[in-house]
Amino acid sequence: MNATPASAPDIDRHAELHQGFRWCVPPHFNLAEVCCTRWAADPATRDRIALIHAREDGSVARLSYAELQAEANRLSHALERLGAVRGDRIAIVLPQRPETAIAHIAIQQIGAVAMPLSTLFGPEALQYRLADSGARLAIVDAAAAPAVQALRAECPALEHLIAVDAVPADDQPPGWREALQRESDVYVPARTHADDAAILVYTSGTTGPPKGALIPQRALIGNLPGFVCSQDWFGFDDGLGGSPAAPSVFWSPADWSWTGGLMDALLPTLYFGQTIVGAQGRFDPLRAFELMQAHAVTHSFLFPTALKAMMKACPRPRERYALQLRAVMSAGEAVGDAVFAWCRDALGLTVNEMFGQTEINYIVGNSHGRWPARPGSMGRAYPGHRIAVIDEASREVPRGTPGDVALHRRDVHGDLDPIFFLGYWKQPEATRAKFTGDPDDAWCRTGDTAVMDADGYLWYQGRSDDVFKVAGYRIGPSEIENCLVKHAAVANAAVVPKPDAERGALVKAFVVLAPGHTASPALVAELQQHVKGRLAPYEYPKEIEFVEALPMTTTGKVQRRVLRLLEEERARRAAPAP
Repeated sequence: MNATPASAPDIDRHAELHQGFRWCVPPHFNLAEVCCTRWAADPATRDRIALIHAREDGSVARLSYAELQAEANRLSHALERLGAVRGDRIAIVLPQRPETAIAHIAIQQIGAVAMPLSTLFGPEALQYRLADSGARLAIVDAAAAPAVQALRAECPALEHLIAVDAVPADDQPPGWREALQRESDVYVPARTHADDAAILVYTSGTTGPPKGALIPQRALIGNLPGFVCSQDWFGFDDGLGGSPAAPSVFWSPADWSWTGGLMDALLPTLYFGQTIVGAQGRFDPLRAFELMQAHAVTHSFLFPTALKAMMKACPRPRERYALQLRAVMSAGEAVGDAVFAWCRDALGLTVNEMFGQTEINYIVGNSHGRWPARPGSMGRAYPGHRIAVIDEASREVPRGTPGDVALHRRDVHGDLDPIFFLGYWKQPEATRAKFTGDPDDAWCRTGDTAVMDADGYLWYQGRSDDVFKVAGYRIGPSEIENCLVKHAAVANAAVVPKPDAERGALVKAFVVLAPGHTASPALVAELQQHVKGRLAPYEYPKEIEFVEALPMTTTGKVQRRVLRLLEEERARRAAPAP
């Protein structure tokens, strides 16, 4: 049975929570210590299950906090034996599996910087990130090992690889087991400052290649209010920070290589000493229900696309599955009225929408037990975060007026907000452009346009630039366009979102052909494979339209907005009459 009532209580404690909340950021802070070491050191929690690994073959493995710590200690020694030192970037090219969590804990212990990379990345996407970051080591699975090994010549800083599940040959990297088996399970961790760099996540932009957002240790502290609120007081029985809640089990299909999977699922779950489920393989809606039933999942982060697929695959899940869900957070796209109602009626809970981005994550959203959710709204500012809608001059606009959603460096009490990233890797100008005003007293623009109503709820209007999201993935058109024009048949290309009822949006490319080439279905398939094989499967254009020319500005820039509006108008015309 589902323990959450179908309707939220009619209360509004938003203002009370904001006024009563104060940040507490210690000068020294380390993700490994708060997410694992303290639980492994406590006799009462050392044997608690930290991670359940649901393999594709149906088998299950469990890892306690003590086991997680011991393995992380061995890996910290192994990384140092390979030359890793404080501040080094270490790539993690792994799916949801125990070794991923172990790698994050081990890297933080030595004071290095973890750089999670998706196993979906093709060679060009991997090469750029590995070379740009100057990563010295990479931890990969057997599937990714050959691709990363082949890139060594283009990534001169990359000295060593550790391959999970791979059987090392003479010309191959050492295996995980071989690297760890000779190491001690006792390790003395580095003492890091709260402002020290912890994670480097590459995020797509409008122009140019992806930028590396450098995340500090303290950012997890900034994440926690939103996580707790959106998961209906995860870790507590009530909203007063009182007694601990019943044990919680978290699962999300969000890849741990992305901010959504790492900072919104894996690390906060471990921070509270609870259990997270890691499941490999492509998302399948029925398997999602089976996983939640098999492992008594109580909390989840599910993209709207995933919720839509689950709604269609099993309209009445509680008639078929014994679910223990207490809360679901959703982000990446708008949930919409239909999915909102299905979650309420079929799952017996009010889905909490959330908004944030890699640079300033988990800043706006809902917490239906503390303030009423309004379907279609992004929600309100989470405690500790000072949110406003501003104009080009950084002035707050009147309520009901569209503007850029922004987060201030300081909260309502004047304290520094710990959620902020440190800056873009090797891009100081891009970092400065993200902020407006004095660095210590500035607004950080999200690039998302919204309207704030009289009660502080935000209503999404669109991106201020050309970045868009597809099935929860942030799509930067530039990287895809650059990949397309490398094909001999393409003279120029522009990538925009195409509205789609099922996924919210699809990746669409407008392509100008080079002389001597002719449009054909075969060429469409060839270009799609060209992108899929070099970047990532979710980035390839599902639709390609060949055009004589692209709309351009007088200075020679592609006007993606014109094409975006064209697709929106086409979608309106194609929509069935009400």
